[in-house]
Amino acid sequence: MYQITPLDKGLENVQGFYCGATNVGMRTNSEDGDVAFIRSELPCDISAVFTKNNFQAAPIKHFQKYPENFQTDFVLINAKNANAMTGPKGIEDIETIMSKLAAKIDVRNPVMSSTGVIGYRLPMDKITSAFDLLDFNARDSHKAARAIMTTDSFKKELAYRVELGNGESFNIAAICKGAGMINPAMATMLCFITTDADIPKPDMDALLQSSTEQSFNRISVDGDTSTNDTVMLLANRTSGNYHREAFKEVLEKIMFELAMMILKDGEGANKLVAFEVKGARSEEEARSASIALSNSLLVKTALFGEDPNWGRIASTIGASGIACDDEKLVIHYDDLLIYDRDNRELDKAREEKAYEIMKQESFRVTCDIGLGDGAYTSYGCDLSYEYVKINAEYRT
Repeated sequence: MYQITPLDKGLENVQGFYCGATNVGMRTNSEDGDVAFIRSELPCDISAVFTKNNFQAAPIKHFQKYPENFQTDFVLINAKNANAMTGPKGIEDIETIMSKLAAKIDVRNPVMSSTGVIGYRLPMDKITSAFDLLDFNARDSHKAARAIMTTDSFKKELAYRVELGNGESFNIAAICKGAGMINPAMATMLCFITTDADIPKPDMDALLQSSTEQSFNRISVDGDTSTNDTVMLLANRTSGNYHREAFKEVLEKIMFELAMMILKDGEGANKLVAFEVKGARSEEEARSASIALSNSLLVKTALFGEDPNWGRIASTIGASGIACDDEKLVIHYDDLLIYDRDNRELDKAREEKAYEIMKQESFRVTCDIGLGDGAYTSYGCDLSYEYVKINAEYRT
């Protein structure tokens, strides 16, 4: 038996980890940082999942230059510049930055992560100036979480303690950023998870992959996938304690909750909607239809307008390429029947109930295909005027 307990604050709850941030002038609001770090007293095993975009950013390519199963004790993160599509020079810039870092503090195989505008080399002097400003013994998760934001409207951090039946315990915590360019293809975000659990490296790799599939790979704000998507799990094993099932549960919990925070913070978003597809011929067909629904611009704008237009739901399923039949399809919004073969038009009473459901901040759209046992749920949000404004002015 074990108990999972939420903790105040974030990364500072995990034994042996330090974190903080500073502002070096890349972000004009000096109250928020633009260069952050996570440091461990002991070398950490590290597992990572990266974007499926073929144009992976320089920080990812730099990471992949290290030997398999390498250990690290330092992660450097910058906002405002993605260091993506910068060619070999982008990787060389990271190596130069890390050399200057090593002159300030003893580090082992340091890694970097970046977020911001694509196509520009890093402002080297500004980033390296952070090394004279940062307190490498700080434990300020709040500051680090804010420093990695781009169009986010709020910081995203969580922490939990797992208490085992024998009185032993371990901690896990995370910070995350993401609000736009979010698509179920490893999503578009940065997430850094730390733990003092004594977790074997093979478990880290397997559980991070499976938890990513259950969380970040199931969300969509706008159907776009970035060049920099990264989820890292770092374990320094300081607690000496571990329980696989407990760790699996808390990792899935923390990553799913962060994924839902990203959707709630979707640029200009007002609605968080679960798209459950069941009764498909296979899980893969259910996944195709569900993701099509979470990505559809017409569905997203109907959500924004609070319009119970089931025709957009049905047409998106039909266009997804899966086997389907309008005689078998059944659509519900929460528990309200919206469409089946005997109820093809919304009567006044059901339409009024549908409007009330769509006014909620979150609800579920369930589509039963009626052809098999395949099921999959993805998560999306509405698309508002604010989304267009934010992205039209992204570089200005």
